[in-house]
Amino acid sequence: MPGGDDVRIRGTTAAEIAGSVRDQVASGELAPRAVLPPVRALAAELGVNRNTVALAYRRLVEAGVAETRGRGGTVIAAVPRLAREGVGAGGDWVDLASGNPDPELLPDILAAAARGGRYRQPLYGVPAVDAGLAEWASADFAEDIEQPFRTLVAHGAVDATERLLNAHLTRGDTVAIEDPCFLASIGTLRLNGYRSAPVQVDAAGMRPDALRAALEDGARAVVCTPRAHNPTGASLTEERVADIRAVLADHPQVLVIEDDHFSAVSARPYHRITPPATARWALVRSVSKFLGPDLRLALVAADAETTVRLEARLSAGTTWVSLLLQHIARELLLDPGVHELHERAREAYAHRSGLLVDRLHAHGIEVPYRPDGLNVWVELDVDGRSAVEALAQRGWAVRPGHLFVRDPSTHQGAIRVTSSTISEPQAEAFAAELAAVVAELRTTGS
Repeated sequence: MPGGDDVRIRGTTAAEIAGSVRDQVASGELAPRAVLPPVRALAAELGVNRNTVALAYRRLVEAGVAETRGRGGTVIAAVPRLAREGVGAGGDWVDLASGNPDPELLPDILAAAARGGRYRQPLYGVPAVDAGLAEWASADFAEDIEQPFRTLVAHGAVDATERLLNAHLTRGDTVAIEDPCFLASIGTLRLNGYRSAPVQVDAAGMRPDALRAALEDGARAVVCTPRAHNPTGASLTEERVADIRAVLADHPQVLVIEDDHFSAVSARPYHRITPPATARWALVRSVSKFLGPDLRLALVAADAETTVRLEARLSAGTTWVSLLLQHIARELLLDPGVHELHERAREAYAHRSGLLVDRLHAHGIEVPYRPDGLNVWVELDVDGRSAVEALAQRGWAVRPGHLFVRDPSTHQGAIRVTSSTISEPQAEAFAAELAAVVAELRTTGS
């Protein structure tokens, strides 16, 4: 028995068997990645029907205690090791890997903290949303949402997405996500025990046929980035949105979450995918990319029921977003100077990603569309991990594409390049180096 001879699973009902396993996990007798006995073998040992053991194992999986690995059996779950953004290259490397905005295009949040008159410390029980921020956000959302909605504030887009999913879903439910996908979305699903249904992304965003297949296969929620998709930089076109809305209209029970993370500095218009028939929906707009990641704040517009459920998880008594942070965000969003900074950022990011695409093209590496956002997705005909390692040896840090997908065997030839701070000399030098790396890998067959 894994964990030692003293480890023995007991019980005659599914609840007792599952409880026995959980007790031994809690005591350390069963360690992470320990393999549980095959269903048939444990059923024979305990003298119970194998369906009883199968049900016990299913309950353990649903509770996040165990996970199934096909022919590898059922194993005790470990805390997932998740890739994350913002891991700088360090040393003398040129960091094109972090996914960060340009610090020079972010406003001074400390100066904003001192504006707006004397700040009075809020106490328990005060409203959870700053009235001025709510007023600004409601006006901003009203330009894009025709349905009735309410506005809340969450601790960033990832926090909002996680709370929204938890408000409506249970462990084991399936969520349709983009393929490739934002790193944090992959982590959110894994940590909360949701299954993912990858929906392929092309130059126009989510593919309607792939989305339909995911929904018909039982997905209960959709998380979509309408523009400046990370990692590819794709943005939904008006024509693509019409097709997606038609698909979603056939599944009005599905929760639709739109993560419009680049809203204030995107070079592309917002096109709403949520059809009028959808009962549960949310539009999330983080301020991280244009006010600063450390504000940890996202504005959320949602239908009435979803708002009530989310509000219960962001109550004024326990888990509200700091009103000091909301005060700072409000002052920045109302500042004409910050609006001018956003215009500069919009133009700069579009110019820099376009510059990189042009230089890659000049060196024979094609990116088939103009991306929006902070990153450029490059599909290569060689192994992406080998390309990343070879570029690192030459002083360039980028991310391999397999990190951004559920199945690492896909997108083996892709790399993600953060273009937010790239200069013209860097773009030319990097494109030349990447072309040389690709040529070498083609020669060696890597």
